[in-house]
Amino acid sequence: MTRFRPALSGAAVLAAALLLVGCAQAAPAAESGAEGAPVTGGTLVYLEQQAHTGLYPPTAGFYPNGGIVNNITDRLVFQDPETLEFEPWVASEWESNADATEITFTIRDGVTFSDGSALDAAVVAKNFDLFGRGDAERALPASEAINNYERSEVLDEHTVRFFFSAPAPGFLQAASTINSGLLSSATLDFGLEEFGPGNAAKVIGSGPFTVDSEQIGTSLELRAREDYAWAPASWENQGRPYLDAVQITVTPEDSVRVGALTSGQAGLIRQLGAQDEARVQEAGFTVLAPQTNGVNNGLNLRFRNKILSDIRVRQALAAGIDRQEVVDTIFTEHYPLATSVLSSGALGYRDAGDALGFDPKRAARLLDEAGWAPGADGIRAKDGTPLRLVVNEALPQPRSFEAMTLVSQQLRKIGVDLSILRADSGTAAEAQLDPDQVQLYHSMVGRADLDVIKSQYAGENRNVLLNRDRDGVIADPELETLLDRVAGTADPEARIAASGAVQDYLLDQAYVIPLFEEPQVYAAAPEVHGFGTESVARPSFAGVWLER
Repeated sequence: MTRFRPALSGAAVLAAALLLVGCAQAAPAAESGAEGAPVTGGTLVYLEQQAHTGLYPPTAGFYPNGGIVNNITDRLVFQDPETLEFEPWVASEWESNADATEITFTIRDGVTFSDGSALDAAVVAKNFDLFGRGDAERALPASEAINNYERSEVLDEHTVRFFFSAPAPGFLQAASTINSGLLSSATLDFGLEEFGPGNAAKVIGSGPFTVDSEQIGTSLELRAREDYAWAPASWENQGRPYLDAVQITVTPEDSVRVGALTSGQAGLIRQLGAQDEARVQEAGFTVLAPQTNGVNNGLNLRFRNKILSDIRVRQALAAGIDRQEVVDTIFTEHYPLATSVLSSGALGYRDAGDALGFDPKRAARLLDEAGWAPGADGIRAKDGTPLRLVVNEALPQPRSFEAMTLVSQQLRKIGVDLSILRADSGTAAEAQLDPDQVQLYHSMVGRADLDVIKSQYAGENRNVLLNRDRDGVIADPELETLLDRVAGTADPEARIAASGAVQDYLLDQAYVIPLFEEPQVYAAAPEVHGFGTESVARPSFAGVWLER
């Protein structure tokens, strides 16, 4: 057996996530402390761009969902956001067999859910039996972070063992994510709708906060758990949160969020637009932009589409987009130019920057070779069919419409007509599942594990390339084979090599055009201290305190 008992680095989560200094609208502090020491009490007003859509952990990847789940649930293990190493949390220790088909966790004593029920081995098993397999009758999907899950076995009150049908080396990291946030036994009996808006206060976890109240689509209040006492050892705050509450207010307009922050009506905001960073900093507020450590913000080329089935067309699109101009024109230094499919901070990153150059002459030559001739209006055509493509506006991604508008202008110079499907279109969700309606799919995904590349591209997961069609038919079996090797290879070095092979293949086939490394950008001012994020930049409020 291989025993995993990682030595603690001693780095506090808050420092690892880069401490933020910010401003808050707060109630008077319940306690005062020495200068520079944390103060207990007060309410932080936190402005979120979008409303949450559900709190079922396996589908909580949407940042407004994950921001809540991250604070109301605990996980078996904690992943340091800076080193990406693991340390005990609800599990005090763990061990795996040599081929990563079994892993056993020892559950620490004394952990309770906010309804008073015990967090023991039996409820941990119930969590992962649901998250690992899903429940179609209740419309609850399995977690994309968990691969090859078979079953659990409760050995005693404090010990649970998980079994997998094939090696599952990514399970430990999966157990550290918000997709594996631990829920009470009663909550695990919910159907999908019961995890939806309006029911947030009923979702019971063991985390440092509970949901106290909710106004659907408008606001939600997190309330500190007075009895919380089982934080990871590296957290600076080992007890109840310093804050009494966090008021999450949905504020879609960028200018309104910034205005509320700079006028003192709010203490912290997410999705600070790149266009607002300079003036916020000039006004004395601090900007934090932690990276998401996964698949970069980029364009995914749906090769099932007739036009994009020709690799020369895909290669021409890649050569015809000036990615550096996109970054320089629309973003800031917090959005580095992508040099691979994966972020440079991601596990398994392989630098491919030399293969991603802007070369409009090569793009034109490739289109000529593919039979696409320039038309009188500048748009190329072949056999009477104009070279017209559609890209989606990705609402969760920063300035997606502006970025896609610039990309459209660049592609027009090589004879490609690229239109943008707006996210608020009534047909957008369905159209994005059809390679003949949306040929270029704009997206990214954050996860600090090698499996992230499978999460994005595998047919059974996000399937952003639509390699798997609605009937389950795979167009490129080689890609699926490469992805399965990442998720099912037990040897760490071989697994890194498998990830590199996928990255190379995606670029060699011109399936992906990486644009930039996407951060989550927060801003605040001097009265807020101790703000941190988890490994893919979701907010953590347990260590936040307000200076009087």
